[in-house]
Amino acid sequence: MKKKTSKKLKEYEDIIHLPHHVSRTRPQMHIVDRAAQFAPFAAVVGHEHALKEAARTTDQRKELDETEKTIIDEHLREIEAQLPNRFEIKVVYFKPDEFKDGGKYILKVGEVKKIDIYLREVQMVDGTRIAIDDIRSIVGNRKMDMWY
Repeated sequence: MKKKTSKKLKEYEDIIHLPHHVSRTRPQMHIVDRAAQFAPFAAVVGHEHALKEAARTTDQRKELDETEKTIIDEHLREIEAQLPNRFEIKVVYFKPDEFKDGGKYILKVGEVKKIDIYLREVQMVDGTRIAIDDIRSIVGNRKMDMWY
């Protein structure tokens, strides 16, 4: 039984069994260096990152009116009065963007560790620090169910 030979193999039949050429004058390139020749090429380093950054959107900070500020202050006083008892709160706050104008609103759920009126921040048990001026809304549970 004769093996079927493909058309392409027949075209190279006269050279396929010849030994691989090795140069006498030039050293063989290491396999890692050969692979590097075919690595992807980035013409402008950082260009792709710059495009992604430009396309990324941010939210604008919404200013609170005096009534909303008063409500948040009342809630913070209520939380501070109950601090020996641990309970969970939900706070929505604005986090400014490091690179662009604006930022984003973040919903944080967790336990309050301390309210520092001098630094004007809420410190959470997990280490998160939230500037009081960045708080958009705050609600608590357990003894503070009335806030929902």
